[in-house]
Amino acid sequence: MRSPTRAATWWNGFRQPQAVAGCGNPVRQARGCLPGRRDDYRRHDLAEEIVRHALGMNEATALSIVGAYGGFVYMTTLVASLVADRLLGSERTLFYSAILVMLGHVLLAVIPGFLGLALGLVFVGLGSGGVKTCAQVVLGDLYSKEDTRRDAGFSLFYLAVNIGSFFGPLVTNFLGFRYNFHIGFGAAAVGMAIGLIQYALMRKSTIGEHGREVPNPLPRSRYLPWALVAVAITVVAVVLITTGIVPLASLSTVIALIALVMVIVLLWQMFSSPLTSPKEKSRLIGYIPMLLVSVGFFAIFQSQFTVLAVYADQRLDRNFLFWELDPGQVTSFNPVFIILFSTLFALMWSKLGPKQPSSPVKFGIGAITIGVSLFFFLPYATSGENGTPIWVVIWILFLFTMGELMVSPVGNSLATKVAPEAFSSRTMAMWLLTLSMGTALSGSLGSLYDPSDPSAERTFFTVVGIAAIVLGIAIIAIKGWVLRKFVDVR
Repeated sequence: MRSPTRAATWWNGFRQPQAVAGCGNPVRQARGCLPGRRDDYRRHDLAEEIVRHALGMNEATALSIVGAYGGFVYMTTLVASLVADRLLGSERTLFYSAILVMLGHVLLAVIPGFLGLALGLVFVGLGSGGVKTCAQVVLGDLYSKEDTRRDAGFSLFYLAVNIGSFFGPLVTNFLGFRYNFHIGFGAAAVGMAIGLIQYALMRKSTIGEHGREVPNPLPRSRYLPWALVAVAITVVAVVLITTGIVPLASLSTVIALIALVMVIVLLWQMFSSPLTSPKEKSRLIGYIPMLLVSVGFFAIFQSQFTVLAVYADQRLDRNFLFWELDPGQVTSFNPVFIILFSTLFALMWSKLGPKQPSSPVKFGIGAITIGVSLFFFLPYATSGENGTPIWVVIWILFLFTMGELMVSPVGNSLATKVAPEAFSSRTMAMWLLTLSMGTALSGSLGSLYDPSDPSAERTFFTVVGIAAIVLGIAIIAIKGWVLRKFVDVR
């Protein structure tokens, strides 16, 4: 890893490398474009409309597919990590992945019907895996493992990319719902092209040589076998889905299970590798409970694009100030809160330095916060159709955001700290695969949610909320063991 002292310039008065802003450029554009997590990647609402209406599927199946696609986006991080670690290095993989995302949106905009939808989403999904993984690996390369600025830097990076999460839905949802989804995705393609041009012009002066090294080059003699394995996996997946062996309504659960298997395989591979030192193996063991908390947290957090999407459509009074919001615009309050509070969190971590809470404590606080937020749905279980005031959901999304800022940027940062030197991209992929599991499980939660039955709704929010709180308390309780395994990482 290159020394962070080489970065002579600082960003925004937070004593952060200027490259923090450079890393955020292509990701910021992607955040406003991709039909993944928000996700990153807040196109769930538009994607659900396409699946439900353009493809004529019922709500439960549509939510399962949308959750599964969000999970698939994170599963592609494994492909990106292999390309970065073995072929191109993380910075070049980031650049080419962003090009794939742009081309995917062009396909969604210009090719009609199911063919355009399928091709476009595959391109976007594959590209977003590289964008998600490699931007954060490059960012982590700017710091040493002991650098206390790292969590603050990742919080500022999170701020940069979520600017796109705010403006993207406002534009693409408006065009998609009011006109058609081709126009919505066309706008996303234009936004992505602007981000790519900006990044290409700035990459030498901001990123420099960071992330260009290939940690574990793949011998040329193994190129063909790897390519054949990739093709075989793709063919099997297509056959299983198109023949109905894997029902579409169960797709999100299947994706979650596949992601779980991938995480286990990656852990075993890194732990058993002679390239991993005893200290790095200890960190990987301590990392396991953090991954479990991540799955639980994001299963709830991502439900804003499944459960909350249904709630906003059927149960919420969407009148805000002087106009009525579209259902897809309701979740835009989350990136607004991130924009407002990411800087505060970055400043807090910077000021606290070595006195800031450890990663397990931050994760625990985040899980408890999102669990408590679900209890605010309970008084409105009998409010009827469009009877819940919008300020209730705004408050819930505020708590979602506070939890997110304790888990997501901190988790991104932690993945770069615990990563074995030879497997930096694969460790980030493993972290993002837990988001894949959480995102896919949010689709399963969405299929279990019944807004028409007040008793079932109360039970749903109560059980899920208590589970999150228990998870948060548990990780805080074992923080001593986790930190001992982390050795020199907090």
